[in-house]
Amino acid sequence: MSGGLRLDEIVARLGGVLEGDGAVVVRQVGSLLSAGEGSIAFLANPKYRQQLHRTQAAAVILPPQFSAETSLPRIVYPNAYAYYARVVALLNPPLRGRPGVGAGAVVKSALPDSASVGENVVIGEGATIGENVIVHPGCVIGDGVAIGDDSLLYPNVVIYRGCLIGKRAIIHAGAVIGGDGFGFAKDGERWVKIPQVGRVVIGDDVEIGVNTSIDRGALDDTVIGNGVKLDNQIQIGHNVIIGDHAAMAGCVGIAGSTRVGRRCTVGGAGMIIGHLELADDVHISAGSMVTRSLPRAGQYTSIFPLSAHHEWLHNAAHIKRLARLAERVAELEKKLEIRDISS
Repeated sequence: MSGGLRLDEIVARLGGVLEGDGAVVVRQVGSLLSAGEGSIAFLANPKYRQQLHRTQAAAVILPPQFSAETSLPRIVYPNAYAYYARVVALLNPPLRGRPGVGAGAVVKSALPDSASVGENVVIGEGATIGENVIVHPGCVIGDGVAIGDDSLLYPNVVIYRGCLIGKRAIIHAGAVIGGDGFGFAKDGERWVKIPQVGRVVIGDDVEIGVNTSIDRGALDDTVIGNGVKLDNQIQIGHNVIIGDHAAMAGCVGIAGSTRVGRRCTVGGAGMIIGHLELADDVHISAGSMVTRSLPRAGQYTSIFPLSAHHEWLHNAAHIKRLARLAERVAELEKKLEIRDISS
């Protein structure tokens, strides 16, 4: 945490409109209920509006429509949530690694003087490590891997041979980039492994969560676009392409050769089967199963509403009979058409 910033200093850096005493110093960000002396709170969701009147925060961030509802020093900005995110970053600058190579590390490639490599890291031959890259203990970086400037790898990240990581990447602990895709050919009763000869290519400003796996391509590359944000425990299959600035919550699974457009979002545990195409700005609700291509932007949901178990069983029994019911309706419609013609 920093030593604090005056409100007028924050506005000078981030913009917005300052109302009230700009000399107030804030050292941390908190919620409207938890913030106290030296903290700045924010109002992004109108349902927390009443908490604005009870907060003990030193200052608040809020959108213009609520600026008159408090006498506290405040920063007024249309997207208060995004502004809060930037203030958190200002007050909590990332810890920089100490340049150098830790004990037990095996490094077979040249490193810039600014790189920080932790204990027991392995970096293979022909790897390219950018300026100010931080590699925490236990990471394994394969032969021919390239990692862009200012990237951060948390402990025990594994990047297989030949994969490319852009600038300012954040890859959290246990993530695996470039493992083999699930490629097998059936030969009688046996499965014949198909060597996966593509790579994973990751753009700039990508964040990848804990224990997320991104498979290398079978022939072509698996591609993750600029600004993509992937949560924890996500599985991305081989040859998947994810467009710029898409975001996916935890436990999402995407099968091979699917293309996801720009700015798409997928809620937690959403599943997308293989060989589909999702247009730009498609948004998949949590827990949904996507089984067809989606050529138009919009929100899509495939969740059966939650109900008591006995009610669910009753409804499921009706659903099983829908196909037969549709056939009977079609038969009745034909009979009515015939009757209308004959009359």
